[in-house]
Amino acid sequence: MEKKRNTRQRQAVIAAMGEAKEFRSAQKIHADMVAAGESIGLATVYRNLRSLAEEGAIDMLMAPDGEALYRACGVESHHHHIVCRNCLSTIEILGSELESTLHALVDKHRYSDVEHSLEIFGICPECKAKEGK
Repeated sequence: MEKKRNTRQRQAVIAAMGEAKEFRSAQKIHADMVAAGESIGLATVYRNLRSLAEEGAIDMLMAPDGEALYRACGVESHHHHIVCRNCLSTIEILGSELESTLHALVDKHRYSDVEHSLEIFGICPECKAKEGK
């Protein structure tokens, strides 16, 4: 895939992505950028997020409600996520045990050229504790 030009807007989106640890929607990222004084359109944010995700420069996942969420990622190798449905805090899963199980399933059913993505959604311990108060 051809890498996109490094425009001022693209750099601003990259900088905005580096500032948060949780997954955020394009609308939230855009709102945060505008609040910080950045002059950028929502369509430009969407376009750059999609491009950065396709390049593997940021993570993108689909929330249970179907909305695309994005975040900068510190892990460059293939991995999965456990995401809190309340606060969107995230734990990265690198597990080779999970990968070997998935590959065994694929082999059992004789599929080839397989790609996969796995996100697990739940409630983190901090949010669970807040619910109990």
